[in-house]
Amino acid sequence: MGKLFGTDGVRGIANKDLTPALAFKLARVCGYILSEKKKDGSPYFIIGKDTRISSDMLEHAIVSGLCSAGVSALKLGVVPTPVVSFLTSRTPACGGVMISASHNPFPDNGIKFFSSRGFKLEDREEDEIEALLEKHHELPFPSGKELGRVLGEDIIHTYLSSVKENIFNLYDGNLLKGLKIVIDCANGASFVIAPAILKELGADVIEMNISPDGININDKCGSTCVESLSLRVVSEQADIGFAFDGDADRVISVDRRGHTVDGDKMMFIIASYLKDKGMLKNNLVVSTVMSNLGFELALKKKSIQMVRTNVGDRYVLEAMIKHGGILGGEQSGHIILLDYNNTGDGFITALMLLKIMLDTGKSLETLGSEVAKYPQILVNIPVLDKNSFGNDLYLRELIEKEEKNLSDRGRILVRPSGTEPLVRVMVEALDKKEMNDVAERISSEIRKRLC
Repeated sequence: MGKLFGTDGVRGIANKDLTPALAFKLARVCGYILSEKKKDGSPYFIIGKDTRISSDMLEHAIVSGLCSAGVSALKLGVVPTPVVSFLTSRTPACGGVMISASHNPFPDNGIKFFSSRGFKLEDREEDEIEALLEKHHELPFPSGKELGRVLGEDIIHTYLSSVKENIFNLYDGNLLKGLKIVIDCANGASFVIAPAILKELGADVIEMNISPDGININDKCGSTCVESLSLRVVSEQADIGFAFDGDADRVISVDRRGHTVDGDKMMFIIASYLKDKGMLKNNLVVSTVMSNLGFELALKKKSIQMVRTNVGDRYVLEAMIKHGGILGGEQSGHIILLDYNNTGDGFITALMLLKIMLDTGKSLETLGSEVAKYPQILVNIPVLDKNSFGNDLYLRELIEKEEKNLSDRGRILVRPSGTEPLVRVMVEALDKKEMNDVAERISSEIRKRLC
């Protein structure tokens, strides 16, 4: 068996790659390991899911796996990933599970595990689970009153109250009164909570893609497809728009002119605000190798240090903890604010932007105007075996040659996707034609050799 865990849990086509049998074994082993590490009280996991048709199937398998390991399951139903992380860290739960494939199309699904502290599992913990997976039948099989059960406590309000109170301090129902906000919920996990939070804060909320049917999650909507949101913001003369992905751990914003404000610009806005307030711990922002050079230069002008990591929020989080940062994220809109939650949280990011707009009296486009982004292209190439890319000497030498030719006029990043069978080619350059030419030369050779 190859390595199951990618950069964001276990993913695959539901009922083909990610089967109920596999979900049962993963939950059984993970339940056993994490409950052994936290022995106080009756062990239980918090479980959330997105709106995919396969999420119910996998939820039943996971609950069965946990109960067979003597671990109970507190089911939250359809909720965003950050809700599971938050509540796992603030209750006696020994772990959490989110069933979602995030921004992937609906046939895919995934399983993300969280430790009792609300953090995604570390590599060593995932390795421990994989090592026991084929020997799960050798683990103890409790019986009688030692079996796990399904719990029904309603605790989601704890997350909702905390988010509003912690960001807006003493909030009231009129905080956002006068603001018109368009939200695209991607027919995903945010379709109930996102409108509710904003309406409770007094905003005039225009909702898009809030009718999930099991197969329309992320379908031409959400954070990976913001065109319709941009048009709606302009036509409604709204102040701002937010597009969440399928599990709402990321968000992309749109300003009142319909221009996209991605993760880089949102991080710059938040970092600048926190620095001005003396709240940016260690004067640091953590981002990935995908972040635009223009973002890095804008931070430098503000005397804010930037640390780059590999792609994946888990690597961002590791670097934040290592360097003592409280703000980090990805260009995709996956932003972590450690003062509020232990994982990327689209709601918290959105509310922080609204708070900054209120406190400064500035529009979103004005706040982000200091980031002059380099032209950037990202080409996703479906390949037969994404891991073969690293072994291709010809491709490595070609990329080195292109990097040398480009010099300090830009940069190149070519890498296999952590979650999909793709090789991603990213090129930035001051000259747009040069950028496109370099990307095409590299992409063409990858298609010839790996497709």
